[in-house]
Amino acid sequence: MEINDLTPAERRVWDAFPRGEGVDFREAPDEEATDGAAWGPERTVRAEVLAFLLLRELPADGLVPGLNVRGARITGKLNLKYADIEHAIRLRACWFERKPVLYGARLRAVALSDSALPGLTASTVSVDIALRLSCCRISGPVRLAGARIAGGLFLRKAVIGTPGPAEEGQEAALQFNHADIGTDVIAMDLTVHGQTRINGATVGGQINLNNARLLAPGTISLHAETLTVGTDVRARGLESQGMFNLTGSRIPGQLFLGDARLVHPGAVALRASSCAIGEVWLSGAECVQGTINLRRSQFDLLHMPSETWPRRIRIEGLTYRTLSPHLPAEERLPVLEREESGYLPYAYEQLAAAYRTAGDEAGARTVQLAKLRRHRGTLPRAARLWGLLQDVTVGYGFRPLRAAGWLLALLLTGTVAYGLRHPQPLKAGEAPEFNPVFYTIDLMLPIIDFGQESAFAPRGWHQWLSYVLIVTGWILATTTAAGVSRSLRRQ
Repeated sequence: MEINDLTPAERRVWDAFPRGEGVDFREAPDEEATDGAAWGPERTVRAEVLAFLLLRELPADGLVPGLNVRGARITGKLNLKYADIEHAIRLRACWFERKPVLYGARLRAVALSDSALPGLTASTVSVDIALRLSCCRISGPVRLAGARIAGGLFLRKAVIGTPGPAEEGQEAALQFNHADIGTDVIAMDLTVHGQTRINGATVGGQINLNNARLLAPGTISLHAETLTVGTDVRARGLESQGMFNLTGSRIPGQLFLGDARLVHPGAVALRASSCAIGEVWLSGAECVQGTINLRRSQFDLLHMPSETWPRRIRIEGLTYRTLSPHLPAEERLPVLEREESGYLPYAYEQLAAAYRTAGDEAGARTVQLAKLRRHRGTLPRAARLWGLLQDVTVGYGFRPLRAAGWLLALLLTGTVAYGLRHPQPLKAGEAPEFNPVFYTIDLMLPIIDFGQESAFAPRGWHQWLSYVLIVTGWILATTTAAGVSRSLRRQ
């Protein structure tokens, strides 16, 4: 390209480049780049001119070159495929006729903030500092698969993709699968029409999706399997239409979904199975509209109020150390009945362990009792009857005072009945003085003998009462022993 071919607008950019000076074609600071198709030749720059500037060698004269342009209409394709460029690229508030191609390039820093683009092809790109796409309007796909960005990836207030129905197998609107981001991914207020795919990506810092909108109804809004994050995934106020998929992810800090809306009716709205996460925070009565899948995951803290859990859940193998907020066990237990697989003994054991960790032994016993009651429904009829007796009498060993109440009631009944009408002695003149209290105790407790039962013989309905006291005493003794044995095994 000859220098004589340059237009006045291109000449301004050409002259400013060796000194790294900025060229601003905007007529107003708040001008929208989406109107760039109508901009005239006075602010039109050919992409090949920009590529020529970036790729040519400049004499070492003590100046720091750089491409710094605002408000330009860039025609043609900016093709930097496999290029090795030492200069910063700042093309902010610009309108691009065709999507830039940065595939396999090694770049220092790239800033395209506030620009309008038909897409961006930058797979396997290597950026030494940061890639800035904040406030961009990108109608086509953004491809960053395998990218290596030493600094951060900035997508704040960007809009990617075009509204319309998303389909399974359709190319993702935003993808940086297996990318390596050295610090943070800042995507607050990001809007993506279509799928976002970041499978296998590694982010050294945090991913910030506060107030972002990931819109892919009927399919996967976020596909982030085996994602690795250095600190947190922040998503306060997030709106996700489609499956929010974090299967196999590693997040040592927080997965914060406070006030988020995860919407996928009739399907899985949140899938965080086989994950290892420090803290998971979900709140809001409509936080999850669809099924939640937390199978085989490990959390240090799970913060989910009872009303946050959806109607259908999958929690087989879920492990957590602490559950918050701390609520009565009676409010947590109905959630376990929503498990798709049915009765899961481990889910009750895990909930009981969480109450023990919090020092709430009463809550842990309530959960264990609920577990045995639900287990009873899976047994044969005879076993269910025996379980019912244990439940009614001693609450499977978790309600020992219930047995004392039964014994006291029977003792009072027997004492009154035999006190009003003494049974006849078996051997007149040899029987001890009759005592209705100890006679009743003799009947009820088979391991205690005060000599009353063997010395007196009741008749009529008093004899039938003695049979009831004997049988009831044996039942109470047996169920109490079974309950105590079960408690000792748990300890």
